[in-house]
Amino acid sequence: MIGTIVNTCCILVGVTIGGLIKRGLKPSYQEAIFTALGLAVVGMGLNAVVQNTPNSQYPVLFVAAMAIGCVIGTALDLEGRFNRAVSKRSKGGSDFAKGLSTAIMLFCIGTLSILGPINSALYGDETYLFTNAMLDLVSSMVLGASFGFGIAAAAVVLFCWQGAIYLLASVLAPLMSGGLMCEVAIVGGLLIMASGINLLKIKEISTMNLLPALFVPPVWFAIVYATGGLWGLL
Repeated sequence: MIGTIVNTCCILVGVTIGGLIKRGLKPSYQEAIFTALGLAVVGMGLNAVVQNTPNSQYPVLFVAAMAIGCVIGTALDLEGRFNRAVSKRSKGGSDFAKGLSTAIMLFCIGTLSILGPINSALYGDETYLFTNAMLDLVSSMVLGASFGFGIAAAAVVLFCWQGAIYLLASVLAPLMSGGLMCEVAIVGGLLIMASGINLLKIKEISTMNLLPALFVPPVWFAIVYATGGLWGLL
């Protein structure tokens, strides 16, 4: 868990630095940062998809995951609930909600953020988490400069997220295969890309409504594991 603690602290430090810098930034510079961050987020998401798709055991699983996930998320109105909850607690309104959702996606759904706690739990290896901490330090500075100190809330979400993965990995070690993580990384990459597209104002995508898609691959692999791999032959 030391890697998760370091990761969380790096985000808090980065947001603090970014929030202090924001006070001296003109609107034109803030808009430039939005654009740069959007391009970077899209690039990170695309990289995750391109790297993992060739290794996928079920090439259409991510399509099913996105479809099922968006239906569940829309039915639960996750985006609306999230925006209303954030708007009540901030002066930034929808812009801040968009920034916080982007921060949560970027910090929590990346490959390193998922694989890191698993490696830590199974092998005591904190390398992925330390690497992710350095990346999040830079990203949180940009997000803090763009949206303010409130982005620090994403650090709490990250700690709970990685902590939950750590505990699950310890208990469900047989299910934590490379194949499962590959499928999760593909879906996660698509969600990160969606956040970047939102920042670039190309199209408004309800990214929070897509979050349930992340749970579809684990459910599928659990079914395959429970049935002795028979489903994988279909």
